[in-house]
Amino acid sequence: MAELELPGGIKFKGGKIFLVLTALSTLAGGGWTVYKFIDDYLELKEVVSSYVSPDFSEFDKRLELVQSEVDMIQGELSMIIQEVSLVSDVANELKNDLRTDVRRIESIVEDVEQQVKQDARDNSKDLKETLTSIENDMDELDKDINEAMTKLEETIDKRIKLSLDNPLSQIK
Repeated sequence: MAELELPGGIKFKGGKIFLVLTALSTLAGGGWTVYKFIDDYLELKEVVSSYVSPDFSEFDKRLELVQSEVDMIQGELSMIIQEVSLVSDVANELKNDLRTDVRRIESIVEDVEQQVKQDARDNSKDLKETLTSIENDMDELDKDINEAMTKLEETIDKRIKLSLDNPLSQIK
């Protein structure tokens, strides 16, 4: 087996040499990582310290312009919303007034229909009564005329008979 002897009397044999080499390579890798980290940090520090902020004045102006436009649009929208609300209130009021008027007119129409129906019934009843009365009057008149005719006929018959019975009427 391989053996390694270091000054100072330290001896390393086979597996220990492997462990020592692994530990040394790990330490070298860690050292290299720390070196790169510190190097990157220093570069970053230099870049940050030399950083100059860009000029945002144009951007700020545009932002102010956009904000003023947004404020103006919000004002216009609030005016539009108020007008829409007013129109909506007026429309609701008109709708309610119209509904009240329609109900009132419906009530009037129903009352008129009832009155017309009642008047038609009353007129029909009055017409029937009038017709019955006229028929009765005509029947009485017919009876009276027939009686008068009968009396007249009897009177004429009596006069004719008297005239015929009269001896003087036979002279020629």
